Amino acid sequence: MGGNMMYSMGIIGLPNVGKSTLFNALTQAAAAAANYPFCTIEPNIGIVPIPDQRLNQIGDVVRPEKLTPSAIQFIDIAGLVRGASRGEGLGNQFLGHVREVDALVHVIRCFADDNVSHVEGNLEPLRDRGIVETELLLADLQTLEKRQARASRYLKTGEEKHKIELRLIENAMEQLNQGVPARNLTLKSDEQSLLAEFHLLTSLPVLYCANVSAEELADILDGDGTGPCSRHYEALRQAAQEEGAGCVAIAAQLEAELQELDEEERQEFLTELGIPDAGLDRLVRAAYEQLDLVTFYTVKGPETRAWIIPRGTKAPQAAGRIHSDMERGFIRAEVLSADELIESGSFARARDAGILRSEGKEYEVQDGDVMLIRFNV
Repeated sequence: MGGNMMYSMGIIGLPNVGKSTLFNALTQAAAAAANYPFCTIEPNIGIVPIPDQRLNQIGDVVRPEKLTPSAIQFIDIAGLVRGASRGEGLGNQFLGHVREVDALVHVIRCFADDNVSHVEGNLEPLRDRGIVETELLLADLQTLEKRQARASRYLKTGEEKHKIELRLIENAMEQLNQGVPARNLTLKSDEQSLLAEFHLLTSLPVLYCANVSAEELADILDGDGTGPCSRHYEALRQAAQEEGAGCVAIAAQLEAELQELDEEERQEFLTELGIPDAGLDRLVRAAYEQLDLVTFYTVKGPETRAWIIPRGTKAPQAAGRIHSDMERGFIRAEVLSADELIESGSFARARDAGILRSEGKEYEVQDGDVMLIRFNV
């Protein structure tokens, strides 16, 4: 997690697959949703608040001046073309942007449309997935070659750590050359943390987003689609499952049209089409599942706020999401679950009832934890 405290997902894919349509729909949905301080930091960065029922219930108990949902930052990354790792298209700039995110949403075109040309000529989702994956693998191999050259120079210092690093690099390169992404390498935990320092693109978790036609979406979600779109989606879903990645079907064009309607009309339109929920909600749910994220809450002063972290994050690192000082000076956290807080009716009552626990640096934050963080700087 860089200096950026918000969880970020990069939207990648070939040109003309619907990335920007999806990105615009997501960020418009966000701008329309909740009183969130919506801002586009750069034209290609949008902040999308996460719908959260539990946060509203905590708000009813705590009655803060300000209730802030957690949010995911989506970054629309320019289309990747064949040869990007060699600097084709926006090549290196593209790959630089990718290094700054926590996860990738890989948009893959599964719809046919004569008005929208396909950069590779015909519709073939698995090939498209392969092209992008290959570019990311090639970029990672370049990164590893540089590290290899550096580690080799340091070998003569005789330090054990350079030997270990070199062994890891060689092992990784061998597997990447065979098309295995870094996230699927089998490594020991100390190797895992060393590999993380290389910021490899293929070590980022991936959520495939199949951009399907609005006509076929309802059938695909029911699991009984037979059209060409459904067949493409099914092939992609199986491929994703085999590599342990998530896959979600979205009709980007439909999402864009939904943004033109108000909340009530939107629900009616979705019901008419037989689609249970908006794509934004489906995408966020899939991201939570695939990336194994949890939400915790802080109630401090006038603001009650939700935060997203990967499952298994320890208390000081969770505090670091809020502010780096809080991680540096972490002493302990007072913790109770959202349910306990809602049941007690207030923090003070929970404290009197002895429900509030004191947790130290090794505590792994659980989904639904409400935390008061004690720190000194």
